[in-house]
Amino acid sequence: MFGLEKKDTTLLAIVVILTLAAPFILNPFPTDSGLAQFNAGYPDLMQRFVIFGIFAIGFNILFGLTGYLSFGHAAFLGVGSYSAVWMFKLLSMNILPAIILSVIISGLFALLIGWISLRRTGIYFSILTLAFAQMSFALAYSVLTPITNGETGLQITLNDPRILGVSQTADGSIPVTNLFGLEMRSATDLVIGPWSFTFSAGYYVCAIVMILAFYLSIRIFRSPFGMMLRAIKSNQTRMNYTGLNPKPYTLAAFVISGMYAGLAGGLLAAMDPLAGAERMQWTASGEVVLMTILGGAGTLIGPVLGAGLIKYFENIFSKINDNVLHGWFSFLPDGMEDFVVTILHPFVGKGWHLTLGIIFMLVVAFLPGGLVEGGQRIGRLFSRKKMADAPSGSTKPAE
Repeated sequence: MFGLEKKDTTLLAIVVILTLAAPFILNPFPTDSGLAQFNAGYPDLMQRFVIFGIFAIGFNILFGLTGYLSFGHAAFLGVGSYSAVWMFKLLSMNILPAIILSVIISGLFALLIGWISLRRTGIYFSILTLAFAQMSFALAYSVLTPITNGETGLQITLNDPRILGVSQTADGSIPVTNLFGLEMRSATDLVIGPWSFTFSAGYYVCAIVMILAFYLSIRIFRSPFGMMLRAIKSNQTRMNYTGLNPKPYTLAAFVISGMYAGLAGGLLAAMDPLAGAERMQWTASGEVVLMTILGGAGTLIGPVLGAGLIKYFENIFSKINDNVLHGWFSFLPDGMEDFVVTILHPFVGKGWHLTLGIIFMLVVAFLPGGLVEGGQRIGRLFSRKKMADAPSGSTKPAE
């Protein structure tokens, strides 16, 4: 189906179901319960799950499939955001032209950087991409302020021309982003008993784009082009000996990966029309590396899982403060309660990076294939138990 093998079709169907049912899956606890703080089903966070999932899917094509580690992919994320906001300022608030421009500009920018950086391999390639990203950050932050608005960030205003749209609404406010009239901030709440679920138009637009991006990545992985990228990762020197030139393939992978990052940046701006230089910092580039490794580099669904894990820690786990801990352990004697809170304090709240770092070390040490490998091990464990519990069939002697 859809030109995919049965296994890939099943994987795509799982991703579609999980993505579309996310408002239910990410709100497992009643709204008024003490565990409701672990719910992640609000629109802004769900949008970040899928947008950074797109970012990680694209990075995985370059790193996981081709074997080239880029430390500067956030540059394309930032370029995509700036392009989208400029489209909102000059043309209209329709997100479709903005997203298309983001992908095109990011692809051209990736073509330029890739053409230079891919003259080197290994750590030298990684350092070159990092240098380009930091130069891009410096340009956006201070040099190109007429285009990027410097440290304040680029945002839409009432004075923007918007030649195909309105500069302000009837009540004098700034118009909101939309898709042919469907506002991205519009949402519908569904209350079922003590549970409350929010269905956001912006989230489902991003979710559909992510599903399409995921489908495209499957086709790339299974195509002859994907086989060439695997060969480059496996042994590029041997490819050279056979007379095949790997440079066009690596450059194409770099550009495709950059376009994915630009798409993610354009969607970020479409959901919140603001672009800042901080999206191009080296920390943002390092974040997508962590997403891919945590989920499983070279796997199809791994980067999406890694993006969800990191964004969950950043937005949910970081909210656990001392007051929450005292509420959890209030059943303990006072001295014991204070001792437990003191022990856990460095790992929650502002210290969520420490917990994430420990998880990353454990994954690298014991699950080199990331979360996907962990799921595969659990699946094999249950299958072995099932086979052991199954009654052995009777055998007949050969005649």
